[in-house]
Amino acid sequence: MLEVGCGTGNVLRVLESACPACRLVGVELWFDGLRYARGRSSALLVQADIGSSPFAPLFDLVGMFDVLEHVTEDQEALRLVHDALRPGGKLLVTVPAHQSLWSYFDEAARHCRRYSEDTIREKLKRAGFEVEFLTQFMACLFPIVWAYRKLAGLRGNATSAREKASDEFRLVPGFNGIMAALLHLEAKWICHGRSLPIGTSLVVIARKAV
Repeated sequence: MLEVGCGTGNVLRVLESACPACRLVGVELWFDGLRYARGRSSALLVQADIGSSPFAPLFDLVGMFDVLEHVTEDQEALRLVHDALRPGGKLLVTVPAHQSLWSYFDEAARHCRRYSEDTIREKLKRAGFEVEFLTQFMACLFPIVWAYRKLAGLRGNATSAREKASDEFRLVPGFNGIMAALLHLEAKWICHGRSLPIGTSLVVIARKAV
């Protein structure tokens, strides 16, 4: 398995625990992120830009977790990921949903876009993938995120986008516990192959056509 944009290795650590028999590779553009990743995972780590992918078609599974929205040429990135997969290999990708949710948070995170179901499905199809499963997720957060970001946006320019985004990461123990429990239920629902009609993000499983 290849994780594109493995960052500091937090997801690599989870993948390694969930799939101990898997040969795991993480690729990341920034070397500072790989330093942290080395302490979290024993996966093979590669510093590279997905735009000039060094990989032959070796992989059975590629993961891109909240990465594609940062890539200017996302269609080309999907084509290169397609080339790194063996015939019949699969791509697991998550992206932020709904352009209507665009806010200071996306600006601070340096997102290029948010995606609709139709948009990500079409881009994957053009890259040579067949979508096997697609759903929105984080449904319980959708009304909260929509309201909070719209209200925060009314505060004007006195507060920077980065400061507003950082404010969302405050820990509120009781509230966070409730949300964690609801998201756990969502995860179990999705793991049974069921989709959700609303959410702040999309998760897609797509297969490289043989």
